[in-house]
Amino acid sequence: MGGPVPRATLADVAAAAGVSVPTVSKVLSGKKHVSAATRDKVLEAVRTSGYEAPRPATTPRVGVVDLLIDGLGSPWAQVLIAGAEKAAARWGFSLVVTSSARPDFDLRRWIGMVRKRNTDGIVLVLSRADQREIAALEELLHVPLVLLDPVGQRDPRLSTVGATNWLGGVMATTHLLELGHTRIAFIGGPLDTQCTLDRYEGYLAAHRTFGIDPDPELTRYGDFLVGSGRSYGAELLDRDNPPTAVFAGNDLQAAGVYQAATERGLRVPDDLSVVGFDDSLLCETLSPPLTTVRQPLDDMANEAVRLVYEELTHPRGPAGTRIELATTLIIRRSTAPHGQKPARRQAVGRSAR
Repeated sequence: MGGPVPRATLADVAAAAGVSVPTVSKVLSGKKHVSAATRDKVLEAVRTSGYEAPRPATTPRVGVVDLLIDGLGSPWAQVLIAGAEKAAARWGFSLVVTSSARPDFDLRRWIGMVRKRNTDGIVLVLSRADQREIAALEELLHVPLVLLDPVGQRDPRLSTVGATNWLGGVMATTHLLELGHTRIAFIGGPLDTQCTLDRYEGYLAAHRTFGIDPDPELTRYGDFLVGSGRSYGAELLDRDNPPTAVFAGNDLQAAGVYQAATERGLRVPDDLSVVGFDDSLLCETLSPPLTTVRQPLDDMANEAVRLVYEELTHPRGPAGTRIELATTLIIRRSTAPHGQKPARRQAVGRSAR
């Protein structure tokens, strides 16, 4: 997100100006009984420290929610944005979308623009989220802040909306184990993202249920992009004892595994079964269509915007709300019994329980 954001406080300003915190408060609130020299010192300290006063909680609603997302081009992001647009209209907001992946993106400048338009709330969808930066957003903007598909360890003060990633990992891996696969590779996203850890724990739990020890040499961590699925897929398939199935951390990585298999003359699912995660628009365009774990992205986006609305209309205490929506296994034609030629099958679904 562009590096740490300064989080100057009233105490920082007071220390820089050589005065007390109450004196700083008097200057910023426009009260009298402060000398011109002291006022100048305080204002200069405010300018140089980057301090910004929080937006008052009583600021009237303007009907705008900001969505900050670190990429716009992926099928996953497109579904989320479309869902957030529908949700914003449903809850009486207009949606402003910004990509933090732009080369010229600067968080502090973005905060300034958000303050100017008096946004009513923020939904963050970020693959990297520095807790100091999130705290800065809370302090500087003083509006409801909701993390959608959060990364890293959950901050209990913040409202979050996610999916049952652990259960999704269990369902994906169980499906492959039930088909007779015992050498199942896992190609996850970045190791420091909570969703990757949860999906991997689900992968391990399914193996334990079947009494199978997964080969640790078949685990890789990528970046949720096609390229890492392709490169790690190639690396795994070139092993002396390659996997017969791959559980990819998302649909884009699964598409990369398809590419690696095709480059080696392997067919999906005859020679290699593949399962993805997300159920993005990409799944039906792949050949064969991809078996995957569906995240209810539309519902997740709606819940995030709804939480903004709820926090505006029914302010609550400091503890954040945590919402986890169910994942579902969608079986298509990219998986087949190990060692057997697949029969033609219709796409079916298995609901999370």
